[in-house]
Amino acid sequence: MKIPAPLIAIALVVSLPAAEVPKVFAGLFEQDIPVKAQVGMVFPPKEIDKYVAKVETAARKDSKWFREFSSQAKPGSPLPYDERLGLTKEEYAEYLALWNKREFKSIEDVMLLLRQSVGGTWSLTATGGASALSTLRYNPKDDVFRSPNGDLKRIEDIKAEASGILGAWGGREWAFEEETGLGKTKENVAIGRFADNKFGIVIYHVQELSTEGTRLLDKSLVVRFTLGKAGQVQVQASKPATATPATKPESNKASKPTPKK
Repeated sequence: MKIPAPLIAIALVVSLPAAEVPKVFAGLFEQDIPVKAQVGMVFPPKEIDKYVAKVETAARKDSKWFREFSSQAKPGSPLPYDERLGLTKEEYAEYLALWNKREFKSIEDVMLLLRQSVGGTWSLTATGGASALSTLRYNPKDDVFRSPNGDLKRIEDIKAEASGILGAWGGREWAFEEETGLGKTKENVAIGRFADNKFGIVIYHVQELSTEGTRLLDKSLVVRFTLGKAGQVQVQASKPATATPATKPESNKASKPTPKK
């Protein structure tokens, strides 16, 4: 993978001595070592669309029931079976089979770099579409992430089941919520690893609503990265150019003529 020039520069500049990585990053990142990552989304096979369409039709017919029914389901997981979903038991079984074939698909390759900042805070410097993560600063003393909006405070840990949209994974989460006369702001960040211990994950979401409920900002990121040495990019400083030795000057002495016999 080609490393973006700005990240190379960051990796090569040693401004602070190595410190103990905070627990929230331990086992996921090492200080000042770039990690390959992908911004992406999880997609089930397209064949699932016909079943989703049937459920949407059923939801429009009885929207009140559907809101109550779906509010009791686990977020990110398939709804439990009910004949009012508009599916037969056979169709529901096919829907679940297709759901279990969902895959994470990369939209963009990016780089992540864990850095220590002045004041004892830490940040995940990110490139490309994941650059919004770079605005966050983690303070291990208070266990909060600080963003331009305010402090994201620790909430309940995540333990997602295999049936969830992202599959089985666990991690920590922080959240910020504020409502003023101008509107409402929500911001969340979560960091963890998948159950197979092959990949780590960073999820970020920020949303701003006007007082009328209009979405002024709605940005979500799912960033997956390879754990361990396989995901690390070892950046080496370029060697200084070797000076070309000067050409030995020719002698100014005139050559002696060859004597005639």
